[in-house]
Amino acid sequence: MAALIKQELSIDAALEVGARGELSVWVNNRKVAQKDHTGFPSDAVLMAAVREVLRPT
Repeated sequence: MAALIKQELSIDAALEVGARGELSVWVNNRKVAQKDHTGFPSDAVLMAAVREVLRPT
């Protein structure tokens, strides 16, 4: 996920240790995506969520 964000948006993502099995993506203190019982969101869904938070208002 960090590589995808870097490739698509030229933003360095910080990787932090979470709970065992946790995989969450936070942008500006907002959780925009996380792994659940069905798995992780697709790359397209993830990037749309990240772009939405970063979009100028």
